[in-house]
Amino acid sequence: MKLLILGAGGVGSAAAKIAARRTFLSSVVVADYDLARAQKTVADVDDPRFHATAVDASDQSAVEALIGEQSIDAVLGATDPRFTMPIFRAALATKIHYLDMAMSLSRPHATDPYRQTGVKLGDEQFALATEWETSGKLALVGIGVEPGLADVFARYASDNLFSEIDELGVRDGANLTVDGYEFAPSFSIWTTIEECLNPPVVYEKERGWFTTEPFSEPEVFDFPDGIGEVECVNVEHEEVLLMPRWLEAKRVTFKYGLGNEFIEVLKTLHKLGLDRTEPLTVGGVQVSPRDVVAAALPNPAELGEKMHGKTCAGLWVQGTGKDGRPRSTYLYHVVDNAWSMAEYGCQAVVWQTAVNPIVALELIATGEWTGRGILGPEALPAEPFLELLAGDYASPWGIKELAV
Repeated sequence: MKLLILGAGGVGSAAAKIAARRTFLSSVVVADYDLARAQKTVADVDDPRFHATAVDASDQSAVEALIGEQSIDAVLGATDPRFTMPIFRAALATKIHYLDMAMSLSRPHATDPYRQTGVKLGDEQFALATEWETSGKLALVGIGVEPGLADVFARYASDNLFSEIDELGVRDGANLTVDGYEFAPSFSIWTTIEECLNPPVVYEKERGWFTTEPFSEPEVFDFPDGIGEVECVNVEHEEVLLMPRWLEAKRVTFKYGLGNEFIEVLKTLHKLGLDRTEPLTVGGVQVSPRDVVAAALPNPAELGEKMHGKTCAGLWVQGTGKDGRPRSTYLYHVVDNAWSMAEYGCQAVVWQTAVNPIVALELIATGEWTGRGILGPEALPAEPFLELLAGDYASPWGIKELAV
């Protein structure tokens, strides 16, 4: 398989390092608008199968040309979600497989944003479902860690653990600290602002998709492997839009353990208008306030050596077990930053995100995952994925039974 990784930031670079250990890839092109970033990623990998080039991911025709020139079989979008659609359309036009870790952007309802959905995450992509089906190729959307691994957990729970599901509740938490910084997000602040300040989406079978106010329904969740209790709040995320398309559940939610300080910083950015993406004129130069915030903060990909602790991604499932009794189960995946830095030279959050699309690509390459059209991870069998993740990729996952 010939792979194109678009984006050589933290996640794209981590994906390249993970991919370099796998033999199913015959060649990998790492592309970024900044050629130096792509070249650094390839130099770090030090593998003759890997090549660097420059491309503007917002330019669909340029992406199409690169795919054709390199005879690419599959493209992995590792950019921020602003560039999802040009990459998605380029893959469709050139009839190759497509994977992403962040779906097309949402737009809040014009008049009632905290109760009704507007344009939902992924709506622009699913509008092209017929064309993708006709192409005969697979567009595997939302295959990072969350969305991604949590969706695989949902399929596993539905197939193997539960006869009826009351709630699929994604719960994320961490105890990560960064030396020398009062505020240093471990993931792209651009994407974090987008997720956390947009109206969160909730799904209920009797009601469909609806929205609430940011940071709503706080709850304390006890995360495993020594992370402990973290307050989690509703956040807009793709799993809520994907899981109900293929799985039966009465309710689907996503809650993220942000912490009070992080929430207050985000609220302040919003009050000051620094979360806006529309350019302002500053000294005769057009600049987006959100891009300024991102530029002022440290690069998450470069924080690994100063970072300590673990990150946990998982799915809390509540309902009726296969034995007919009430059941409450947390399926989870924990990555220790000390391990990911020692093993791959990547901080935990970006490594945990990047490993999942490479596992998925291997399953596609070997024919264990097959399909056509636009699919989420929960549309495909979970067992091959989880076995490969815990086995050859040496990244085990766990199950914790909770009190009913």
